[in-house]
Amino acid sequence: MSDSEPLTPSLPASAALLPVVAVPPANSLPRRWLFGTGLVAVAGVVMSALLWQKLVNIQEELARRSTDSTAQSIEARTLARQAQEGTRELSARLALLETRLSEVSLQRSQLEELMQSLSRSRDENLVVDVESALRLAQQQAQLTGSAEPMLAALKSADQRLVRAAQPRLNPLQRAIARDVERIKATTVTDVPGLLLKLDELTRLVDELPLANAMPVASNTRAPAAAPVPARAASAGAPSSNPVRMAFDRLALQAWWQNTWQGVRDEARNLLRVSRIDQPDAALLAPEQSFFLRENLKLKLLNARLGLLSRQTASARADLGSASAMLGKYFDPASRRTQAAGQLLQQVLTQMKSSELPRLDETLAALATAAAGR
Repeated sequence: MSDSEPLTPSLPASAALLPVVAVPPANSLPRRWLFGTGLVAVAGVVMSALLWQKLVNIQEELARRSTDSTAQSIEARTLARQAQEGTRELSARLALLETRLSEVSLQRSQLEELMQSLSRSRDENLVVDVESALRLAQQQAQLTGSAEPMLAALKSADQRLVRAAQPRLNPLQRAIARDVERIKATTVTDVPGLLLKLDELTRLVDELPLANAMPVASNTRAPAAAPVPARAASAGAPSSNPVRMAFDRLALQAWWQNTWQGVRDEARNLLRVSRIDQPDAALLAPEQSFFLRENLKLKLLNARLGLLSRQTASARADLGSASAMLGKYFDPASRRTQAAGQLLQQVLTQMKSSELPRLDETLAALATAAAGR
């Protein structure tokens, strides 16, 4: 470059953006103006360099941030994809769990229905068994005339209800307790004991002596009377032994005494005089005693059937007839007749007209439990 050419400072490409100021020729501008212009130019260059550096930094920052944003976006997409896959998997698992839960709920409901059905069936069977046992016990009590079968059946039913432990059967337990108290408070005729006494009376009928029965004659003859006639027959022969003759004489005398005693007893039995207060008993023929005893047995058997059939009035009437026959045709002085009369009076005294209690309250509670109310 020659000295004649004006000095033009070389500016960077970025300086082209600055406004160009027309510089008058150097010869016409003062040096101070030129120096100021140079300073302004230098400041502009410095500022341009700083701006460029700042712009470069901003571009780098933007690039870095763009890179980070891209990486974060990729990571976010990856996470979103994983989240979507996890969501789908969770949805599938949730659907499977819901299906299984619905199956379990269905099985549970079916199991509950089955358990309730089994419980209802067990309760119904228990109620039916208890009802049949109580009805059978009531029939047995009516046949035997004793309340023990009903008490035993009620206690057994109460024990079964306690083992079942069903709250809806509590009214039945209370009804059973009330029936047990009512039966224990009721006075019941001891029919089995009365039947045993009637059987004993029936057995004693054949041993009772009649009022017109003949007494049995006692045999007072000596056992050595049989050989006496032979000895007496041989006594007619002469004998030289005086002791033998005395003995034969005494034997003959004893034989005659025994013979006379037997003849006298037989004569006494041909005619007997006795006191009989009942004329009908005196007119009773010996062959009619069999029918008399059988009629008395029939009266006692009819009274026994009346007790079994719970017909107390009929049984009392038959026993009254039997007592009248016993005092009319049989010997009142005999111990057997007196024992039979006392036994007959005991049976009449122990007979009561009270009826057996019924299990109406328990049976009503059983019907309510069977109906499911």
